[in-house]
Amino acid sequence: MSEFNIFITRAIPQAGIDLLLEKGYKVEVYSGNSAISTNELLKQLQRADALIPLLSDKISKELMKNAPRLKVIANYAVGYNNIDIDYAKRKGIVVTNTPDILTPATADLAWALLMALSKRIVEGDRFVRLGRFKGWEPELLLGADVSGKTVGIIGAGRIGRAFALRAKGFEMDILYVNRTRKFNFEQETGACFVDLETLLSRADFISLHCPLTPETRHLLNADNLRRVKNGAYLINTARGAVIDEQALISALQSGRLAGAGLDVYEFEPHISGELLKMDQVILMPHVGSGTVETRAEMARLCARNIIAVLEGQAAVTPVY
Repeated sequence: MSEFNIFITRAIPQAGIDLLLEKGYKVEVYSGNSAISTNELLKQLQRADALIPLLSDKISKELMKNAPRLKVIANYAVGYNNIDIDYAKRKGIVVTNTPDILTPATADLAWALLMALSKRIVEGDRFVRLGRFKGWEPELLLGADVSGKTVGIIGAGRIGRAFALRAKGFEMDILYVNRTRKFNFEQETGACFVDLETLLSRADFISLHCPLTPETRHLLNADNLRRVKNGAYLINTARGAVIDEQALISALQSGRLAGAGLDVYEFEPHISGELLKMDQVILMPHVGSGTVETRAEMARLCARNIIAVLEGQAAVTPVY
């Protein structure tokens, strides 16, 4: 039985914790009602051999400097821009993530947002609940067709591919933007590789599936949002800061964008008051991976990564 200490910054599904307990590790889970403070995390890292943080937990160089026993950070997310990767590498701390597992769930949510926007599902539900439905009318809450329309996908990774396959099933024309052209992606989905300006000007629906990097931060800024096809819909299940939120609000207020479906926000968890007032915007609380099966498997993968590293083996899904 190994005497390793594992610290988890927020309660995760028990399936992952059980794997760690079976190894005889000591597991401590932060029990606060809000995000863990830097001071509390600093205190916990004094004795932690492994850490499971959330994407919202900033794991800085200063924190890692003061973590003398830390050997592995198993990020409970696919993204890892919350961690100072360069310093972790220099200090010999293994960093892992949870790729592949949440691909179907996130693609499903992005597709659900597209359908909900096009059919005005949330508006219709509210309309009925408020007692405003008096019977069928020819022009009541008219939405937009999906089949036969053009969808633009920004980012042709795992989730972008899964989303494209869903769009293919609805007989949509698919455009995509990516750092490099992906011929396999094109063969599977029938997608056409274009530049960003072409995608924005032609797509009826735009869905973001790119990581947040210095190059993609504010990729959809005021200038690029002015290039979108009039009346297009925008879906973001990637990272909030890929969009300049104030520019997004302006595009929605002007009618350039007919609507938006958002699961992530530039200043998360803060959401602009203007967005909260807009009926044509669907707001979700960052639940792209939010299924029972997906979250449990993410927890198990974090545990398997920690066990591998602490037992002297290679991590299952290292990020470098």
